[in-house]
Amino acid sequence: MLASDFHPGTETAPADPATRFGHVETWIFDLDNTLYPAHTNLFAQVDVRIRDFVQRLLKTSHDDAQRLQRDYYRTYGTTLRGLMIEHGISPDEFLEYVHDIDHSAVAPDPVLGAAIERLPGRKFIMTNGTRRHAEKTAIALGIEHHFEDIFDIVAAGLLPKPHRETYDIFLGQHGIEPARAAMFEDLARNLAVPHALGMRTVLVVPQGTREVFREAWEMEGRDEPHVEYVTDDLAHFVARLADARAAG
Repeated sequence: MLASDFHPGTETAPADPATRFGHVETWIFDLDNTLYPAHTNLFAQVDVRIRDFVQRLLKTSHDDAQRLQRDYYRTYGTTLRGLMIEHGISPDEFLEYVHDIDHSAVAPDPVLGAAIERLPGRKFIMTNGTRRHAEKTAIALGIEHHFEDIFDIVAAGLLPKPHRETYDIFLGQHGIEPARAAMFEDLARNLAVPHALGMRTVLVVPQGTREVFREAWEMEGRDEPHVEYVTDDLAHFVARLADARAAG
């Protein structure tokens, strides 16, 4: 499925996404592997530091730390939440350590920036990472000034997507009407609640998906009804929406 593809699920609307986003006034973007391409491998740095933190904390082997990291991520939404629930850790040291990475791997994306700028309405970043990480990444991309705010894991009370409460906190904090919003994500499971709330949903997948290392479960769900659109080119997809809105 490519940038223009439409996955109808239980919908009967026409395939052209431009016809189905005309009411949207709030645009919500995940950060990692969404606003920048997965092949940038920025999150791979975070991934390594999470594993190292788990290994040091639990005094375990490299392989066991990696296994626990993956298990907690899948079960709890973030490794951090798993460590908090299973081991009672304080989040501050974890968040500071794992997001202390080199953001120079992220290249400016003026095409994406121009497309986002042309979208009418409010724009937000909603991430399971930290505000500091999101700010540094957005600055590296050259798109930070297009967003009204960043909603991070701390603002969520450390409860990550895909928990319903996290979306409720975000929407309430910013006075967003979900029926007039759209969500862009790289994990299909994080789109289930937005879709149930009435948002338009777009799954952003890597170009050459299998060439980019992802856990098998991370690629699941793209054919579920709560995934309305799938794109491997976010800038192109957003530009199409902006063109359609400009044309009226």
